[in-house]
Amino acid sequence: MSGGDDTIVAIATAAGRGAVGILRLSGGDAFAIAEHLAGSLPAPRQARLRSLRGSDGEIIDQGLVLCFRGPNSFTGEDVVELQGHGGPVLLEVLQRAAVSAGARRARPGEFSERAFLNGRVDLAQAEAIADLINAQTEQAARAAQRSLEGAFSRRIQALLDALIGIRVFVEGALDFSDEDIDWLSDEGLHQRIAELDVAIEQLLREAERASRLRDGLVVVLAGQPNVGKSTLLNRLAGREAAIVTEVAGTTRDVLREDIAIDGMPLTIVDTAGLRESDDPVEREGIRRAWAAVEQAELLLFLVDDRDTRSPADTALLEKLPDAIPRLQIRNKCDLSGAAPGAFEGGVRICARSGAGIEALISAMREVAGIAESGESAFSARARHVEALRLTAQQLRVAAATLAAGSGAELAAEDLRLAQKALSQITGSFGSDELLGHIFSSFCIGK
Repeated sequence: MSGGDDTIVAIATAAGRGAVGILRLSGGDAFAIAEHLAGSLPAPRQARLRSLRGSDGEIIDQGLVLCFRGPNSFTGEDVVELQGHGGPVLLEVLQRAAVSAGARRARPGEFSERAFLNGRVDLAQAEAIADLINAQTEQAARAAQRSLEGAFSRRIQALLDALIGIRVFVEGALDFSDEDIDWLSDEGLHQRIAELDVAIEQLLREAERASRLRDGLVVVLAGQPNVGKSTLLNRLAGREAAIVTEVAGTTRDVLREDIAIDGMPLTIVDTAGLRESDDPVEREGIRRAWAAVEQAELLLFLVDDRDTRSPADTALLEKLPDAIPRLQIRNKCDLSGAAPGAFEGGVRICARSGAGIEALISAMREVAGIAESGESAFSARARHVEALRLTAQQLRVAAATLAAGSGAELAAEDLRLAQKALSQITGSFGSDELLGHIFSSFCIGK
């Protein structure tokens, strides 16, 4: 499988000025085009200093030239890197010179796409490259590196091998359907399906945690005015992100703050106090607050710890979406005199002093399914989680079909659909539309 006949070029370093800038070429004419820019090329995998020229032949920089002969390169094609000074004008002049010599500007993610198409990485590993670049925490970066090394892909391949073995057995039973032997009632077959179901469910739980570690958790602070939502946002953010006053209704709009706490990425959303109001500006803020609540992955419902839950609090709780996990946060325990800490269904805190915040973070971790260490064996995305869920669903349908004696044909089709869903994770099965969507999210030069 080939990534394309043309040669692509891109600036592989981040935008802006820097000490070093890298121009990357990949394709059948990469070496010839690089000779136009740098003269004679060094032997593969040996860096040499060369003068770098623009399309008019004038020397514009000096830098290192490094060549990789395909298929032993990142993309599986001939690759050349020109490593010069990191000025954006210099790099753009070099890139235009490469285009004049026959290269084409690369699309976002095209280098990684070619690596996938040429069998250098599978799809999960290719996505791990983007996850490594975009990691918000050190723990997420380590998880992405493990996926790039194949930790997640090997787990998927082991499941695929087991699933294919079951498919072979069931479809083989179709070939002997005219014999008196009831192949599909074999206890070993049902045991293999049950064991595979357990293994998929285990990996699904791990993938859900890994996805949380990658994407974080959207946490919405909700409650009546003046219960301390903005103070809690500031406490979690570690800075004065929101205005805090004693005046009820100070917060008029939705305020988002992206933070990481002990390796757990969070988007904290502060909202206007939920109450009836005649003020048109406050009413708009309340409308936006309810819209934010609908998008939450975790709701922190704040109440004043000096009061028992008021009728207004109860009415608000009844309006909150049942499907969204929630924690009740009893704030201002410094004024109530109660001890901070966790209780069933919530946490008692003092957002102003920070008392009880560690218990709150532990409770949020539990909801997110992220271990205290914040570590994951691999990185995963929402599409991986969905593929594993669909695989488990199809496998269970097949198991039920076999248990009911409804025929091997239906079970074989369910198993085929399970394999199709599972294969999409590593890209051993995938539509062009899916691949295009994935690689378009990469940066230029990867």
